[in-house]
Amino acid sequence: MKTIVHVNQHVIKANAKTGADDPVLTVKTYKSNDYAHEVKINGPSTVVYSGEQLSCGARVWIETEADVELIHR
Repeated sequence: MKTIVHVNQHVIKANAKTGADDPVLTVKTYKSNDYAHEVKINGPSTVVYSGEQLSCGARVWIETEADVELIHR
């Protein structure tokens, strides 16, 4: 299953403003959107930059078919 990982810059800015520690990594599959502080990709992956953006606005992301472990604090 293809998984896309990207950094949510809006959460980074909100964390800086409020002092929160909300997860900034979004992990998307066709089934769900999950959030984490760290992500471990257990296999090959590709970093993609595109002038076109994902539906969330990201222009850089990681794509993988490998298993992805989400790590929360």
